[in-house]
Amino acid sequence: MTELTRVEDIEKSLRRISYTIKQQGREILNHFPITLPQFIALQYLQEKGDLTIGELSSTMYLAFSTTTDLVDRLEKNGLVERVKDQRDRRVVSVHILSRGEDIIREVIQKRQEYLNDILDNFSEKHTDQLQQMLATLHEEMEKEQ
Repeated sequence: MTELTRVEDIEKSLRRISYTIKQQGREILNHFPITLPQFIALQYLQEKGDLTIGELSSTMYLAFSTTTDLVDRLEKNGLVERVKDQRDRRVVSVHILSRGEDIIREVIQKRQEYLNDILDNFSEKHTDQLQQMLATLHEEMEKEQ
């Protein structure tokens, strides 16, 4: 097997795994009052902290107006709130509320349960090796950024 073929196979496998996990995640989201873009927005807010709509828009690669509508719906459902900056009242940030964090936690827990069910078919040794290899791959990717 050539190096290029090996890389092609690895990339294809990672893409398929990512797609399968995303599909499972979408199935899980069907049981929650939230859309996939809303879930992604909540994840960014949880990871990065409060963001302005412009920052969230750039992070998600969405139009400002689309992000505004998305935040409106999240706010209406009690998942986020808009907070005015104390130093500059013109600046408004989006803050995730505990209900939004609860949804993220529940969805991720269900995705992890799905993955755990799949990994039950692996030996402990293979599961450990997979975890170590993926961590190493991620570390190398982070160096490139």
